[in-house]
Amino acid sequence: MKIYVASSWRNIGQPTVVKALRANGHEVYDFRNPETGSVGFHWSEIDPKWQSWRSDEFRTALEHPISISGLTADHRAMDWSEGTVLVMPCGRSAHLELGYAVGQRKPTFILLADGEPELMYGLVTYLCISLDELLHDVAIEESGL
Repeated sequence: MKIYVASSWRNIGQPTVVKALRANGHEVYDFRNPETGSVGFHWSEIDPKWQSWRSDEFRTALEHPISISGLTADHRAMDWSEGTVLVMPCGRSAHLELGYAVGQRKPTFILLADGEPELMYGLVTYLCISLDELLHDVAIEESGL
């Protein structure tokens, strides 16, 4: 299965999930390493002071060639994928990526973490509480059972 893994740069467990999915024979898009020689998109490439942007500065930055390139790469990968895995904890981008997959009626998986419940997670195909359960559910989905 071709899998888009959505998460956060701050999530230290994301690389483990990518590695485990690949070890189980899946093609995986890793936003941290989207292609050979690339380390993925970072707002700091546009402005080292990105965390203090006002709303208008953020909106303008979305038109920057670096932003457009990063968005294009991720969007192409979302369209390429046959399923999406959301690795908690994560933020807004990952949730929007998962929502995109739900809207396309692709199989979706959330590797849950303890924390606040979310009603909209009821739209997801599989809610997993461990990496082993995620790998099992991806295999079930891929087999069509």
